Amino acid sequence: MRSILVVLALIPLALPAQPEPRARARELGVAPGIFATGRWNAITDVAGVRVGQSTVVAGDSVHTGVTAIFPSADNPFLSRVPAAIVVGNGFGKLLGSTQVNELGELESPVLLTCTLCVWRVGDALASWMLEQPGMAEVRSLNVVVGETNDGQLNAIRSRPVGAEAVRAALAGAASGPVAEGSVGAGAGTIAFGFKGGIGSSSRVLPSSLGGYTIGVLVQSNFGGVLQVLGVPVGKALGSYAFRDAVEGEKGDGSIMIVVATDAPLSDRNLRRLAERALMGLARTGSSASNGSGDYVIAFSTAASVRRVQPGAGAPPRRGPQTFSTTELANDETSALFQGVVEATEEAIYNSLFMATTTSARGRTVRALPLDTVRALLRRYDAAAR
Repeated sequence: MRSILVVLALIPLALPAQPEPRARARELGVAPGIFATGRWNAITDVAGVRVGQSTVVAGDSVHTGVTAIFPSADNPFLSRVPAAIVVGNGFGKLLGSTQVNELGELESPVLLTCTLCVWRVGDALASWMLEQPGMAEVRSLNVVVGETNDGQLNAIRSRPVGAEAVRAALAGAASGPVAEGSVGAGAGTIAFGFKGGIGSSSRVLPSSLGGYTIGVLVQSNFGGVLQVLGVPVGKALGSYAFRDAVEGEKGDGSIMIVVATDAPLSDRNLRRLAERALMGLARTGSSASNGSGDYVIAFSTAASVRRVQPGAGAPPRRGPQTFSTTELANDETSALFQGVVEATEEAIYNSLFMATTTSARGRTVRALPLDTVRALLRRYDAAAR
């Protein structure tokens, strides 16, 4: 589990002396769906996918960072994966999205950060990629950077994420367990009125259904009426959208959802897969409000659907004139759709369950009280005892 902390003039925060221990959803018996998880129950269960994170904290005003998702161990520009982006509600900034959907391929790592840092992060990512082997003649590059707005716990107008944090996240990318909660791009986020953050989960289909793996990573910063396995947790805790119909919270915010799979899907069926991730989002209580930026980026790592660019010394942007792919038939996609709904739902729970109470800018945002959640689940007989 690798997460790099970039600290600027760190000042201790006024947090409870003995904060409640955090736990992933399954430790509380919250295991949505029917399919098994992978070894790490994370997006990195998809072979080759790596995650790196850097957390930027400065005094009592800055809580933000970068989360980087690599689709493979290869240079993503020279060995591109098919990809698609789906917009649930478009109040957000997703750098590079139009080219991904036009060409149906991803040519950079996916980076997540805070809203006003998107362009600084994109510039740093482009600089880093152009330095990589085989890129000397590249004159066009489409980097993908997504965001959520962490301005309540982060001095976002200072645009505190720079090249140092980006390079730290890229350098720290690794397979294995993924750090969750108040880390990386989730350091300052809020979800359902509680501390949000980074969360991840995976599903592995049985061999009779192809044996494919689906992994999801989320940056949760949205609102609504929280429910866990259908239990009305937000209502019970008195934290939910429209509680005060005049002045109350309207459920605004954003979520970035990154979906990886080793199933051989073209960009067309990756779009269909991404659309199903939004169903997992809905299960947690989101209504995709007017002020919410809800985006899903889905890609496949399967070798049979990848397009490999020529190596060093080749003319820029000159690939093979034709290439052949072998992809999954439409009739074989339904189990993948089920798996991505389950993994998205659980990734969001993990982002909340693993987040820690955070104080900044004169405000304290509590972590979701897990003991209370556990008691509610038992009352509704919704989770394992």
